[in-house]
Amino acid sequence: MEIKNICYSPLTNFEVLETLKTVSKKDTKKKHGLRNLATITYETLQYLEETPVKSQTKESITDFLRDVSQYKLTKNELLMIINDPPSTALHIQLLVEDSEERLTEDQVNEILVLVSKYLNIEES
Repeated sequence: MEIKNICYSPLTNFEVLETLKTVSKKDTKKKHGLRNLATITYETLQYLEETPVKSQTKESITDFLRDVSQYKLTKNELLMIINDPPSTALHIQLLVEDSEERLTEDQVNEILVLVSKYLNIEES
């Protein structure tokens, strides 16, 4: 994907969740014509609360980005990893373009350790 508008910045699911939590429920429910917005807001909050984003914090994401910077992942790859934290090497292959050429097996394992440390992946 290529970003055409440099003023546009993609949001992490954490940022979306935090933004939706701050939206005033009175504003979305009381005004005529905003019932659909209230429904979309509610359903999005419900979905995000069932994903790993519920246990992420601003600090944990910042720390993760600092520690993973050595692997030279693109901004889009980092966004995908934060939004859908991988738990296996295969999952990293799906999120990181040409991961077989760009990352060694040890680096993939190190990234998985960082993901579980900072992005709070709970083992199932």
